[in-house]
Amino acid sequence: MTDTSPARRALADRLEKAGALRTPQWRAAVEAVPRELFLEPGVFLPVDGGRWRPVTAVGHDPAAWAEIAYRDRSLTTQLDGHLTADRADGLVTGSPTSSSTTPVTVLDMIESLEAEDGHQVLEIGTGTGYSSALLCHRLGEDNVTTVEVDPGVSARADAALEAAGFSTWTVTGDGLLGWPRRAPYDRVIATCAVRRIPHAWIRQTRPGGIILATVGSWGYGTGLAKVTVDEYGNAEGRITGRSSFMQVRSQAVVPVAGDLSARTAHADSEREAKMPPTMLDEWMPAFLAQLAVPGAHLVRAARSDGTKLLYVFDPERESFAAFTAGGDGWTVRQGGPVPLWDDIEQAITAWQNAGSPDITAVRLHITDRSHTYWIEGDPSLRWQHRLA
Repeated sequence: MTDTSPARRALADRLEKAGALRTPQWRAAVEAVPRELFLEPGVFLPVDGGRWRPVTAVGHDPAAWAEIAYRDRSLTTQLDGHLTADRADGLVTGSPTSSSTTPVTVLDMIESLEAEDGHQVLEIGTGTGYSSALLCHRLGEDNVTTVEVDPGVSARADAALEAAGFSTWTVTGDGLLGWPRRAPYDRVIATCAVRRIPHAWIRQTRPGGIILATVGSWGYGTGLAKVTVDEYGNAEGRITGRSSFMQVRSQAVVPVAGDLSARTAHADSEREAKMPPTMLDEWMPAFLAQLAVPGAHLVRAARSDGTKLLYVFDPERESFAAFTAGGDGWTVRQGGPVPLWDDIEQAITAWQNAGSPDITAVRLHITDRSHTYWIEGDPSLRWQHRLA
């Protein structure tokens, strides 16, 4: 077996230099936990054309495998909810459904969790188990509970944790439910994205405890929320920065299917857009769009002649905005009970008028009835999402 301790020390050095690794206790965890154990049976590396090349640990040069394991990047370990590298033959296509997140993101989040000796930590989304192992090394395996919805992913993570010398309390199931509950948790960390932080997590966190989770339903334009639970069962905090994780499967967006032209055939209004919908390719405007019209998402399509089309759909409220480029601007057609593009334009305009503050200016308050987001200084930069 290749000794990867030099690679682990080099990784710790890079993470420290990047500012993601800030305390000696977590540096010790990075230097002790072999990341390569948590990538078995293999990974998928991207190649041209949207395809993936499977690389397995077995039969691969150990030094080359170690080089892959300690790259500063996320490594995909499952496609389409079932395919692993050892079961793939040659180049394949598919959508990533499990991965080992880039170490700089993992450690920056763990450091931000502010976990201390004796804390009970609940991790939502075991994934490969690498984050779980780091938590176990720092806090002790008896203080870590980790939840994974995919039985196959959970089994592989458990095997890797055992190989690394840990035996934590692992649950296979839906971490959005009101369990597991070993004890009130001091910290909750989610390694998946959620549309909203479930109140079940808040109920399982003791007063003064911290929850760290990525909020948003788009593949980008999402933010890392850090909230503190109070004695009344509410939580308040802010968005600490950009963050991108796979959606928790029970909240994953269902792609809009069918004939898009038919779905947008009957519009209630048509006008010139005040701003281009391509602004939603930018992180903060995309985040604001999700605050203004929760449940909506951007859809890209193309006609047979290659003309690119853009839509914003909100399937839950049966509303749409369809865009057509022409000359120097865009035309927007809107239909359904909610004028989606009106609401998005209003939010982005108010944000621009406030000086285009960074995502870190966004604060949030969570109760069992609503989620409220706001940016200080402008009452129009406030959005309340009521829960059904």
